[in-house]
Amino acid sequence: MFGLFKKDKTPSGPRRVTIQPLGTTLDHQGDDSILTLALEQGIAFPHNCRVGGCASCKCQLLEGEVTELTDKSYLLSPEEVEANYILGCQSIPRGDVVVRVDGLEPGATAAAITKTTATITAQRALTHDIVELSMTLEQDMDYLAGQYAELTLPAELGSGVRSYSFAQAPSKRAGNSDLVFHVRKVPNGAFTEWLHAADRTGTALEIAGPYGDFHLREAGAPLLAIAGGSGMAPLKALLEQAERDQVSADVLYLFGARTQADLYCLDEMSALAKSWHGEFRFVPVLSAEPDGSDWQGRRGLVTEHIDELLGDQLAQQHVYMCGPPPMIDAAEAALTRAGVEAGNIHYDKFLDSSHSA
Repeated sequence: MFGLFKKDKTPSGPRRVTIQPLGTTLDHQGDDSILTLALEQGIAFPHNCRVGGCASCKCQLLEGEVTELTDKSYLLSPEEVEANYILGCQSIPRGDVVVRVDGLEPGATAAAITKTTATITAQRALTHDIVELSMTLEQDMDYLAGQYAELTLPAELGSGVRSYSFAQAPSKRAGNSDLVFHVRKVPNGAFTEWLHAADRTGTALEIAGPYGDFHLREAGAPLLAIAGGSGMAPLKALLEQAERDQVSADVLYLFGARTQADLYCLDEMSALAKSWHGEFRFVPVLSAEPDGSDWQGRRGLVTEHIDELLGDQLAQQHVYMCGPPPMIDAAEAALTRAGVEAGNIHYDKFLDSSHSA
């Protein structure tokens, strides 16, 4: 017997969570989600956003009952809902439960989650609404390029966490004590309004990570990278790591922005193009650049230029995308129509308070 409960019912008491096909049973005492419990125990449970926005952590509830924190119907297909699929990050077990996670291989382990204190050591503007945040950790954090960390809000802003992707490849040495993030100002966003209002150098924040399954897969295929806004951060880190590892696949990187004032990391992209072990094309596309400006590059939406730039090579691409949900959804639909296999499309949707609203 299994079932679902709405979020007004609160779980209590000790419970057990069994994760198939591993056959691993975990003890559950608090109010953590199934995903959080699994990650804390080193299980490589697929996930990306951890806020119910991407469906990467979907799993099938085989036995038991869960409290669901958000509506899943807009992310899962009717067939998946009928088959009792749930979102691991939004489901709290009410008693003993059994879930099956598609694609979870026996022996696969997740990186250990590090929880420590990070002190802001530098803060500089990259654009009018994006700052680069440099932080030093009390304890090293091992991560893969493309993953992200969670920052706990300062006490004066109340409770809560915010997720930000690492904006540079991991250190070549063992362990990483210095991290870099790109933080975009979100209108009425408590943390980003606070951060952009003053230089916060010297402020200490709690940090946890790494999280997410967005990272470069070994394939040898040509790469299509697509980003928008602060989605530059994880792709920059991923490409820096690939260059360091001497990946020789050809790369087309489409970066969507509104105007020239929203472009950044141009020097870094130029350096990557010069040192890349193959062809590296960085193509900015501006959607709201004023007519009559000195911009000589491409205009419109990034999805409007994919076919023209790649033509009959498009179906061969392995795709990595980061940005707002509308951009990701439109690009994914275009790529699927062009014949790119679903397993070769990897993305990280950037969600903020405006999207969740």
